[in-house]
Amino acid sequence: MSASVQIPPPRTSLAALPIDQTRGISAMWCVIATEAMLFVCMFAAYYYLGNNKDRWSLETPPKVTYAIILLAILLSSSFVLHWGEQQVKAARFAAGRMALWVTVALGVVFLALQGFEYYDHWKELAPYSDSYGSIFYTITSLHAAHVIFGLMMLVYIGVLPRWGATARTPHAPYHTVAIYWHFVDVVWVFIVALLYVIPVFQAMHHGH
Repeated sequence: MSASVQIPPPRTSLAALPIDQTRGISAMWCVIATEAMLFVCMFAAYYYLGNNKDRWSLETPPKVTYAIILLAILLSSSFVLHWGEQQVKAARFAAGRMALWVTVALGVVFLALQGFEYYDHWKELAPYSDSYGSIFYTITSLHAAHVIFGLMMLVYIGVLPRWGATARTPHAPYHTVAIYWHFVDVVWVFIVALLYVIPVFQAMHHGH
C-alpha cells in the first residue's frame, strides 16, 4: 500500500498580498499610548513635588501670555494639517503638501517663541533653582523634543514623492504622522492648564 503524497498549497507571492494600510496607524497609537503615560508620570511628579504645604504657590508663576500664544499656534497647525488630510483623501495632493509645509512652518515658529519664553522666564527661574524649576523645564523641554520629532516626521512625509496606497508608501503616512502631531498639540493643552493657568490663579489667590 503506497503512502499518499501531500502536495503543499502554492505559496502566495508577497507582491500579490493586499496592502495593509492600518499597520502604521496601529503602531502610532501604541507609540502615543507610551508617550502619554510618560507625560502622565511627569505631571504626577510635578504635583508630588509641590504637595508640601502648597509649595508651588510660593513660586513666581510663568507668564501665561506666551503659553496662550503658543497654544494658538499649535492648534492652528492642527487645523491646517487636518485640512491637508482632507485634501489628500480627495487626491488633491498639491494642496495637502502645501498644508503640511505650513504646519512645519508653524511648528518652527512655536519652537522659536518657546525659546524666547525660556529666555524671559529664565531671569526668574532656572532648572537648577529648585525642584519646581527642574520639573517645569523637564516637562516643557520634553514636549519641545516631541515637537522636534514631529517636525522631523512631517518633513520626511513632505519629501515623499507620492502618498497613495502604493507599495512605496503602504502605511498611510500622512494620516499616521498627523495623529502624532495632534497628540503633541493635546499635550500642550494640558501643559498650559496645569503649569501655567492654574499656578497663575493660585498666585492671585495668595496675593502675588
